Amino acid sequence: MAQLRTLAVPVGVLAAVLLFLLVNPWIVLDGAISQIVTIGFWLSFILLLIILFSLRDDPDAENVEVEGPTFTRYLFSNPRAGLFWLPIRLFVGFAWLEAGWGKLTSPAWTGDQAGTAILGYWQNAVAIPEEGHAAITYDWYRSFLQFLIDNGAEQWMTYVIPIGEFAVGLGLIFGVLTGFAAFSGALLNMTFLLAGSASTNPIMFTLAIGLMLAWKVAGYYGLDRYLLPLLGTPWKNRGTLRGGPEPGPASPASG
Repeated sequence: MAQLRTLAVPVGVLAAVLLFLLVNPWIVLDGAISQIVTIGFWLSFILLLIILFSLRDDPDAENVEVEGPTFTRYLFSNPRAGLFWLPIRLFVGFAWLEAGWGKLTSPAWTGDQAGTAILGYWQNAVAIPEEGHAAITYDWYRSFLQFLIDNGAEQWMTYVIPIGEFAVGLGLIFGVLTGFAAFSGALLNMTFLLAGSASTNPIMFTLAIGLMLAWKVAGYYGLDRYLLPLLGTPWKNRGTLRGGPEPGPASPASG
């Protein structure tokens, strides 16, 4: 454990330095060097995640050294705050449900012309106009979409995307694994944003981040109230959360 803790710092610093070289506006890297730095960043970043995950059972991992404001702790940890997240959860959920259902019932997505809608969307996204700005900012994402186009991925992605959107909507509406559903929705929002589509994606992504942070309580007024305790994440009273002893039976009053 001590070796892993020692290794985490230099790996994290390396990932930060490589990321700085990639995104800073002052140092422009050549194509080959840029690819090497990009690969180095992702390898170091993934290694850092593995190290941190391995340290999850470290006794020091349970020590909370930085405590947030009371209202923030209440908003993201108290079951009563689920009332605050309920309308947000329903808003995002119904938006995804409508989007998924619209695609599932569209001929260009799952009907006679299945795949034409998403293929046209990808082709427009990867196109580089002679004037103005391209829809996609990052070349790696353009290469990824081009890879999907070249391999005919629209034949199955045309079903995966609407089914995924519909499932995210149901999960948020009924409060089933709310944090995971919100993460999946945010991932979809990010893919659309990377392809140059704004629309409602910035709003949906921002609300999904809040639901992910509040995953313990966002679905409390839903099925998560019963599902999460079965998965080993029960809600506890304040005394238990602070490490206090479990309340025992009351002793008779002395006369």
